[in-house]
Amino acid sequence: MKTDIEIAQEAKLLPLEKVAKKIGIQKDELEYYGANKAKLNIHTKREGKGKLILVTSTNPTPYGEGKTTMSIGIADALWRLKKKTLVTLREPSLGPVFGMKGGATGGGYAQVVPMEDINLHFTGDIHAITACNNLLCAAIDNHLFQGNELAIDPKTIRFPRAMDMNDRSLRNITIGQGKNNFEREDSFVITVASEIMAIFCLAKDLDDLKKRLGNILIAYNQKGSPVYAKDLKIAGALTLLLKDAIKPNLVQTLEGNPAIIHGGPFANIAHGCNSMIATKLSLSLADYVVTEAGFGSDLGAEKFLDLKCQLGNLKPDAIVVNVTIRSMKHNGYCPKEELGEEHLDYLEKGIENLDVHIENMKKICNHVIVCINHFYKDTKKEINFVKKHVEQLGVPVEVSKAFEKGGKGSIDLVKKILSLLEEESTFQPIYQLSDSTTTKIEKVAKEIYRAKEVIYSEDAKESLRKIEKLGVQNLPVCIAKTQYSLSDDPKKLGHPKDFAVTVRDVKLCSGAGFIVAYMGSIMTMPGLSKTPAYEKMDIDRKGIITGLF
Repeated sequence: MKTDIEIAQEAKLLPLEKVAKKIGIQKDELEYYGANKAKLNIHTKREGKGKLILVTSTNPTPYGEGKTTMSIGIADALWRLKKKTLVTLREPSLGPVFGMKGGATGGGYAQVVPMEDINLHFTGDIHAITACNNLLCAAIDNHLFQGNELAIDPKTIRFPRAMDMNDRSLRNITIGQGKNNFEREDSFVITVASEIMAIFCLAKDLDDLKKRLGNILIAYNQKGSPVYAKDLKIAGALTLLLKDAIKPNLVQTLEGNPAIIHGGPFANIAHGCNSMIATKLSLSLADYVVTEAGFGSDLGAEKFLDLKCQLGNLKPDAIVVNVTIRSMKHNGYCPKEELGEEHLDYLEKGIENLDVHIENMKKICNHVIVCINHFYKDTKKEINFVKKHVEQLGVPVEVSKAFEKGGKGSIDLVKKILSLLEEESTFQPIYQLSDSTTTKIEKVAKEIYRAKEVIYSEDAKESLRKIEKLGVQNLPVCIAKTQYSLSDDPKKLGHPKDFAVTVRDVKLCSGAGFIVAYMGSIMTMPGLSKTPAYEKMDIDRKGIITGLF
């Protein structure tokens, strides 16, 4: 069996100019980054209004269950049915690429290409975000060194440094050691969990980007008043670093269809959606836009629907809940070494996890369909069991073989999606922006996670009190928790019951325009696994890369 990278390297790519013409983009609207990548002028927007298809999933195994693969397969299938379509995705972070997951550009015959470039640096957007983040950090410490005119209380500084790599040793550090320096405790987050990334992905345009960057709450002064990035007179400089990054990136699928990839926040510790600019641009260019939200529907989809849709005045026309037989058996506590074997008992137990995700998405949108992402080890008995179970819930379900057959393998699924789109969808967020912060947190925890109780630590209570004093209102919440469980405990698989979740801290991201609630032991700087993906990667003297996935 060929690896993903071997399939991608054998692909015959269309000239990007031809790919762009499929969605009405002219050559002079492309800014090329090599032969097969280009940025789109952000003024390219047209007057169209496409249908928005969101791909989400159940709680995943540690290896990913193929939402990106499925999104690409659906888009390619729509093109096979003569539908003008764009698949709009997030940019891969180098952390997971070199960590546990490897590449993040789809799989098999449903990939975006050039996969090596997209996975490794791409057009430099995430590096620009890293530089922007760390310029602000340098400015804060320089201000302290130069006399601290703003009377910043160093103990209240809550804007961490960033790098796009898994490095647990940087979670807690001491900076400023040495003569004439201002020594203090600090930390790093992975770039895709930074507020700069969130701002980048929620900004409407360059002016809005600059305003949001200036509104970042960096600390409090000695009198307890807030200090913002704009007080350092740095908003313009921060924006300069993102002037090219803010333009969405155009590439293609293996089948030569257009794909826009832009922004890359994680969904477990950030809001998990591609940029607002890319989504709205795509909706103006295509009749159908396929996008995915990170991890399970309790994380990425909930944030896409409650946060991104409410802030951006968007509405999903259909939600695809992607699931694998493997993930359901995993959620039924099937041992890792037996996941590839037929086990209806584990499947029957683990399918409760799928039930919760279906019910949750139906609370928000009436157009929900389940996609069984087919793996070669799946048996007919297992597939039929899941199909029958889902049909009894009154929800359409279809198997997709996008990994094996590309767009051709998703035709039946897409026909069912199109039948759903014949009628207007309904959209009802879990909470209203006018709700209090604690009400929003508790609605998500109880209605989506199915928690019995929400417990707040003293640190969280104090943070909430500070935020309330600032008078900020109508902000959505972004809950950071484990992706592996509906609860805040990664070991509680399937459909845990009678559990409480603990909010250990709360942070106002005033530039991004939301409030982050940290649950359980979730970390904003991941670590590498015992056997990282980078151990299998290499490049030869001809420049041929192996082991990326």
